[in-house]
Amino acid sequence: MILNKNLILAENQAVTATAISENVIQWPETGIVPLDAAQITRNIGSGTPVPMLMQVVEDFATLTSLTITIETADNAALSSNAVVLSSSGAIPLASLKAGFRPTFTRHVPDATMKDFFGVRFTVTGTNATAGKISAAVATEVNS
Repeated sequence: MILNKNLILAENQAVTATAISENVIQWPETGIVPLDAAQITRNIGSGTPVPMLMQVVEDFATLTSLTITIETADNAALSSNAVVLSSSGAIPLASLKAGFRPTFTRHVPDATMKDFFGVRFTVTGTNATAGKISAAVATEVNS
């Protein structure tokens, strides 16, 4: 597996309360189509699938469930015109053990991207007292 530091969204990030990934990717400007003046549409997931790695690296404790969403937005806080590209649904505490990889995130979603791209972790129930996740856009992800 090869990871680029600029494409790591969360590196052993402690998720004890609802939060976004510690890193959010800002895509470069898209420019315009020559001789057309139309804005180029940004779609990172189109064509050859772009792998994503998401994995629990420390067992979670005390929360009821965790929902993970992949989002794009107009700002780095993922709060301006945010769009959810993909969602894990509620993952129960019993599944949130070290080594667990949510299956909804095998590739970057095939969708139009805004300027920023990141992950949101939404805790349900009591805030977690333990639990860490790593997430990244990768060149290849081992099984």
